[in-house]
Amino acid sequence: MALYSSYIAIGDSFSEGYGDEGPDGVPRGWADFVALGLALASAPATVTYANLAIRGRKLAPIVGEQLDAALAQHPQLLSLNGGGNDLMRPRVSIGHIAEQLDAAVDRAVAAGTHVVLASGANPSRHIPLGGVLARRGEELARAVRQRLPRPGVTFVDNWGDSELAELRYWSRDQLHLNALGHARVASNVLAALEVAIPEFGAGELSAPRPRTSAYWREYVLPWIGRRLTGRSSGDNRDPKIAVLSPVEIDQDGGG
Repeated sequence: MALYSSYIAIGDSFSEGYGDEGPDGVPRGWADFVALGLALASAPATVTYANLAIRGRKLAPIVGEQLDAALAQHPQLLSLNGGGNDLMRPRVSIGHIAEQLDAAVDRAVAAGTHVVLASGANPSRHIPLGGVLARRGEELARAVRQRLPRPGVTFVDNWGDSELAELRYWSRDQLHLNALGHARVASNVLAALEVAIPEFGAGELSAPRPRTSAYWREYVLPWIGRRLTGRSSGDNRDPKIAVLSPVEIDQDGGG
């Protein structure tokens, strides 16, 4: 087991922690849990953590500006997830997404950073037009797996986690994980890193909603509207933790 004293997450809503919001509305999520697991395993030494992920981001800015900002801080560990928002566009090149991920991994490893390449969870059973996303997601998963294993990379196949596809792991919009889903992804990542998995606590679970007219008005139509106008849910948002900061461990062993 290798212990890492600094960890940065980059990506979109999946890595930001959307769907697992605390009482203050700030998302928590699996990357925060991974940081906590690393801190507990390393105690009393300090572990620092940053999360540069922003909801709605396509892959290009993730492997561009987010990766630039992450590598400038020289983390020992970097988690990378992206491409989900690209897959939901009308036209997409799966090969180009895989090539972008490949180049980003090469760049991070060359900088001396160990990379957790984490695929997103599979929401296709629950969302409108899920069959299209399922086909594209499987194609991307195959393209990524063909490039593995590789030195300096730990691959975490959340897309292939059949239990994680169950509805109980998903939030009200059925597109993003809830607290339980984020905890399971964190467990997948920590297990792959051979780090002990702490008790995360389920937090406030947001039960999925049936596809009534209210569901379409609250979630689907606003998403379509943003696509038609070229807007994103992440517009004008900053990263929740922009610079490496110490992970706090409370007295009961939690974060």
